[in-house]
Amino acid sequence: MGGEEKREFWRWTESNWRNPDIDWKNARYITVGIDVGSVSSQAVIMADGQIFAYGSMRTGSDSPNSARNALAFALEATDMPGDRMDYCVGTGYGRVNVPMADRSITEIACHARGANFIYGPQVRTVLDVGGQDIKAIQCDEKGKVTNFLMNDKCAAGTGRGMEVFADLLGVSINEVGDRSFQVDEEPEAVASTCVVYAKSEATGLLRRGWSRERVLAAYCRAMAERIYSIVRRMGVIPEFAVTGGMAKNRGVMERLMPLIGLKRMETEWDTQIAGAVGAALFGYALCQKGKGREK
Repeated sequence: MGGEEKREFWRWTESNWRNPDIDWKNARYITVGIDVGSVSSQAVIMADGQIFAYGSMRTGSDSPNSARNALAFALEATDMPGDRMDYCVGTGYGRVNVPMADRSITEIACHARGANFIYGPQVRTVLDVGGQDIKAIQCDEKGKVTNFLMNDKCAAGTGRGMEVFADLLGVSINEVGDRSFQVDEEPEAVASTCVVYAKSEATGLLRRGWSRERVLAAYCRAMAERIYSIVRRMGVIPEFAVTGGMAKNRGVMERLMPLIGLKRMETEWDTQIAGAVGAALFGYALCQKGKGREK
């Protein structure tokens, strides 16, 4: 077997980071948010409500270890001991199984609060495309949820669906967006939004002589239309922000935004950490109210 056959095309880049301008020793409160999703897990460490460090990695076979690993990955970039935290909030798909969490908060509340932080208080609509579901959230200037809508538990139009397609077509998940625009003419969307049927349809298109780029374009368009159908049902209030890994896929995002008729907001932060950021901020607010751990 050659190396090409062993490649895991779905595997996106894991990352960790530390803010060189923050000395955690000077912070009154260290709070941690851990977002255990169905596909990826993030841990964000905040010092007095500012991002000090984070880690973003693949979710493993169980939620407790995924939480531990994400936090260890974030701490790896720092010299801070793991027990130096005043409050920890778990969120995401596996939020009730975060062993070091003092409490758990839904990912809808955390993504709204996190988007408010990483994009700014003008955010009013947040789209979170997770590994297994799609959430459209409306919030106020403080990042408090005012309305939300989510799809059923189906991989159509989600991060997991895109991973399946990357593997099927032998294209790295990191290249999908760019490759989907390497076509002479934009194709129609694949007919089915169900990943199982879309896979079958894509295989048929390849046999008919379609290039992988054209199939990717058709699937990215189908995902954009699927996401838009959910956003449209709730209604979009500007400003519009996107969180989660799908925000990094221009193949879907640049096909989605013309349907919505808005420009999406830009941020210098990694969009995948939004949920964990919101969780850490909830922890910080609780510390300020005297709810932190006893020293």
